[in-house]
Amino acid sequence: MRFLSQRLRTGILPTLVGIGFLFLCPVSAHADDPAGNPATPEIPSLTGSHWAEQVLLGSSSVELNGPWKFHKGDDMRWAQPGFNDSGWASVDLTPPPGSSDPFLGTSGFMPGWTALGNRGYWGYAWYRLQANVQYDPGLSAGGLEIKMPNDVDDAYQVFVNGQQIGEFGKFHKSGVTTYISLPRAFALPKDISGGPITIAIRVWMDASTQLTNPDSGGLHGPPILGQAGPIDRMLRLDWDAVTHSQLSRFLEVAVLLLAITVCAVLFWLDRKENSYVWLGATCIAIALQLTVSLAGNYTTLLPGWLNFLLIDVVFSPAVIALWILFWAYWFRMGRMARMHYMVWGFTGGLMLTVAMMRAPLFGSVVPMRWLIVLAPLAVVLKLLLGSLLLWVAWEGMRKDHTGAWLALPALGLVAVSLYQQELLVLHLPMMFFPFGMAVNISQIAVVVSLNIITVLLMRRFVHSLRLRQQWEAEIDQARQIQQLLIPEAIPTVPGYVLETEYRPAQEVGGDFFQILPDGKGGVLILLGDVTGKGLQAGMQVALIVGVIRTLVETSFEPHVVLEGLNRRLCGRGQSYATCVAMHIDADGKTTIANAGHIVPYLNGKELTMTGNLPLGLNPSVTFDQVTMHLKHKDRLLVITDGVIEAKNAKNELFGFNRARSISHLPAAFIVKAAEIFGQEDDITVVSIARMAQEKEGEVTTTTSSSLKSEVA
Repeated sequence: MRFLSQRLRTGILPTLVGIGFLFLCPVSAHADDPAGNPATPEIPSLTGSHWAEQVLLGSSSVELNGPWKFHKGDDMRWAQPGFNDSGWASVDLTPPPGSSDPFLGTSGFMPGWTALGNRGYWGYAWYRLQANVQYDPGLSAGGLEIKMPNDVDDAYQVFVNGQQIGEFGKFHKSGVTTYISLPRAFALPKDISGGPITIAIRVWMDASTQLTNPDSGGLHGPPILGQAGPIDRMLRLDWDAVTHSQLSRFLEVAVLLLAITVCAVLFWLDRKENSYVWLGATCIAIALQLTVSLAGNYTTLLPGWLNFLLIDVVFSPAVIALWILFWAYWFRMGRMARMHYMVWGFTGGLMLTVAMMRAPLFGSVVPMRWLIVLAPLAVVLKLLLGSLLLWVAWEGMRKDHTGAWLALPALGLVAVSLYQQELLVLHLPMMFFPFGMAVNISQIAVVVSLNIITVLLMRRFVHSLRLRQQWEAEIDQARQIQQLLIPEAIPTVPGYVLETEYRPAQEVGGDFFQILPDGKGGVLILLGDVTGKGLQAGMQVALIVGVIRTLVETSFEPHVVLEGLNRRLCGRGQSYATCVAMHIDADGKTTIANAGHIVPYLNGKELTMTGNLPLGLNPSVTFDQVTMHLKHKDRLLVITDGVIEAKNAKNELFGFNRARSISHLPAAFIVKAAEIFGQEDDITVVSIARMAQEKEGEVTTTTSSSLKSEVA
């Protein structure tokens, strides 16, 4: 069992070939003749006699082309030299002229028994050969060895004169554990120094192997008998051939690791670009697929069924899904939740379908006759995934015509890598052997596409970086404008002490306040909060401050200012603002109007005020006013909801009760308490306290509660 390519052998066509083998040929799917009775020869007999091949060894080796005796079934008596195999079929293991190993690229490849008259058969089969060996033991130390072919489906045991000298795979009473074929040689017993010997090879092939290659089954080349020295040198050459065949995969893994690193760095620099994540995930999946394949071609760490399960069932469908999702994120398609449902739904169905056509399920749990349903279903699911990839490409071209055309070559190469097997219908060469290395068109497509995609990634990153720099510049300009609008120096108001504290949650905040002396010893204080945060809120604040400064040229009345602001903000989208306006005369008379804001605190207690709508919702709304008189040491405090909405690690709000309990404290302390608790929003605190002693007769008597409401 050989890995031709983890992409080359998992396509649709081998499965369809398997259907033809299993259902169009009048051959039993699994024959096991323990009695060893002669059966009708399925392989054409080259000779009817049972003869011994003459093997004359010097200090070299000889290919045992046969003809070998071949028989389906299993009986351990067939290993004995005295067994009569004259009724068995004969097969010559001489490779056809011009044939080559499709995996290693080396010359000489013998089609298996499925291509020589035994289509659909799986299970045990035996090869037997009698040879008359003549050699001089003195010519070479180490005795005789037999080197097995590099490609055998799927496991085997080697017997010489009835004695087992080696095996590849693990033969248990409950079954056979197979591995990907590796170069192997076995030493003959020391007591064999020449003369007649009987070589018997017991072979096992899994049911699913015939679905991966149309010429599977048994030995794909002749064993080689020779002195230990030449055989060991041939074995080293075989391993060199394996390395040459795998070198392109090592290079592909290196390119993938580089691509993964680039994706990780780009995502670290730009966390908002999801396509970096999905390309990295795709490269990781392909790299793991290649790693499993390399492990199978160099070691026996993973059984053959597990190699096929990981590569055919898990990684191959997952790679298709990840490529589709990468391109979907690359083209910034909408409704990605629906895309995920479709992609992973089809992928899950494909994984389950392919799993039922692979060991250990196929032929044991899953009946072979189910293949006639499973194979077309796998075709449909894989084509559905392909149609999703085409749809993503089409939508990308509609959304970003220029960008899609730049990405189209890479996308086309990705499609070639995913559907390489289906391109066989075009009779294009799929495998190349430059400098002795085995390279398939899928590897070429992946490497070239990754190079193109890397260029596209860098292009997008540079574009995103420029946009970010432009955005940061705009943010900085907005912050500078807002800093100009937020008063840095608090004006002096005779007889009053003012405190202000401002902590934006972002570089550009949505809170605002203005302290505007009226030129008569009084002052107008406005404090508010615009919905949202960031640049949009900052621009809204700039508009509000500009309107305020225009309105106070004609009136310092709080309700007039709020109504003028309200009219200006209406009709500007869904943005609105809360605001409280307070006008304090030099004699302490205070007028307050509120537009949906948190009511002020007087000496640690909330004022009683009627509620009203925020600014920007209704252009015809009017705002009620409250008139009061500030006495000596009275203190008014106004806060924004950033204090109330501060949230700690337990997800608890700072709340109105905590705010009320510290409202008599300095503004800086209140802001610090909210920050320590857990700032979530912009925080602004403004307080004004009257310090001058009232003179008798200067104060207008109010009601017993010192509060009076009037309608503006």
